[in-house]
Amino acid sequence: MADVIGTEIHLDGSFEEAVDKVKSALKEQGFGVLTSIDVKEAFKEKIGKDFRPYVILGACNPRLAYTALSEVPEVGLMLPCNVTVEAGSGGGVTVRIIDPRMMLGTAGIDDNEVMASMAAEAGELLGRVADALR
Repeated sequence: MADVIGTEIHLDGSFEEAVDKVKSALKEQGFGVLTSIDVKEAFKEKIGKDFRPYVILGACNPRLAYTALSEVPEVGLMLPCNVTVEAGSGGGVTVRIIDPRMMLGTAGIDDNEVMASMAAEAGELLGRVADALR
């Protein structure tokens, strides 16, 4: 399923180390982490349920976001690009990185040349993040 909407990478090591590696790899490609949602903590606090360690990172490349929002303001509904980090039940960590090109197709704006170019560049940069994690 992950290959349909993004890339999936499996890492060894601790959950905390994986989160740090992901943030570092994003930073190296010009992305900042605007949001960090601790799903485990949120579920415990809001509904009293236990959940495995799972974080949703909202990654943003300011230059690309500026281009996208200048061209199609409603694309802000799909920003920032999400990256998830999830502890595996048997050890290890799974990282999932959204594919910006898929997001454009879902929104029906993949025929816009500026947006297609921006999504391709974002996809290439996020691909480098995935490569750095492998």
